[in-house]
Amino acid sequence: MAVGCGPATVQAQVDPESRDLIQFGYNQAFQGHSPFSGYAFYYRNQPGFAASNLTLRLAVAPVYLDSELVVREALGRETHLAFGVAGGGFGESYNEIRRGRYIPAESFVGHGGSASVALYHRLDPGWRVPLQAVLRFSGFYADYDEEDDTAPGFALPPDHFGWRMRTGLRWGGSEPVLFPRAALELSLWYELERRTRAGAYGFGGDRMLEWWNHRGWLRLLLAHTHEELGVHWSAGLTAAWSAQTDRLGAYRLGAVLPFASEFAVALPGYYFQELSAEGFVLGHASLSWPLDPAGQWFATVSGSAAWVDDLPGVPLAGRWHEGVSVGVSYRSAAWQAMLAYGYGVRALRSDGYGAHSVALLVQVDLQKSRAALIGPENPFRSRAFFRLWRGN
Repeated sequence: MAVGCGPATVQAQVDPESRDLIQFGYNQAFQGHSPFSGYAFYYRNQPGFAASNLTLRLAVAPVYLDSELVVREALGRETHLAFGVAGGGFGESYNEIRRGRYIPAESFVGHGGSASVALYHRLDPGWRVPLQAVLRFSGFYADYDEEDDTAPGFALPPDHFGWRMRTGLRWGGSEPVLFPRAALELSLWYELERRTRAGAYGFGGDRMLEWWNHRGWLRLLLAHTHEELGVHWSAGLTAAWSAQTDRLGAYRLGAVLPFASEFAVALPGYYFQELSAEGFVLGHASLSWPLDPAGQWFATVSGSAAWVDDLPGVPLAGRWHEGVSVGVSYRSAAWQAMLAYGYGVRALRSDGYGAHSVALLVQVDLQKSRAALIGPENPFRSRAFFRLWRGN
């Protein structure tokens, strides 16, 4: 679970807007040896696909695909039925990071796929901000292989099938774009996972793959843009807990990659997925203001602070972690980009606390750029692009 929250490769709401986007994100740490962290994917949301009551959502990375077909009003006026298929390479990969040190000898790649069925039911009687209930069942398969640097004596976790059940309430939401102009969301979720195989792995069985995983989380998100001044602010809070969890099911926090998972949270300056946690509470805030009269160049400052309950066997350098970021972005109708510097205040490195990183985020809207530009949920857990970038 790369949290954000959760193995969430599709969004927990039906998007009514037509979208045709390419998303790119890359996070580079300047200290220590970190795993590659980034994504590149094509995202399409098409209401009216094949029939007026069908909506297709599709995300495609180099060797990974994530899709969902929604049948609107399939079980009544306010109840939609959805079928999903996802799978490909590297989506189940794991990188071991302990106390700020990436350990390739205990890391491995994972491949797999899943199929799901979901219900989306609107509960409110026509409120301006919708309230939805979500119920999703999915079956999955995970297969693990050694990396080039995996230690010869390190035993991989057992390949396995499994199933997940997620239920939640979501009031409001946020658009799946790089810079949403406004957002309002309060959501509460619970997810249960069961595997068909469990057991010890690692060096002499020093770690366990559990049969069950229980996860729950709450998210509050607010964002607003002042139309006259062009100033944008956002703030949010995510609180999460888990039970019977393990390394592969734990929450993992770190870096600034907004589409790395459905419920991604930012912790600037840290490695991607640096912190493994049984639970956490994280708050964040950001402020952007225009630098030019046309309102295309923006400066942004942001910060995050988290209390983290570490996972047994994966110790952290304390329970409190903070990160700050400053950046410059360009925003037009066709494409948007942001370059940001991040500082991890409590990120532990070989020379003490404090770590530096840079993030590059790009979004291209193909619907708005076709006439002028030839260019260009990731399956949110896909790592295929990482491998192509590294050349292995």
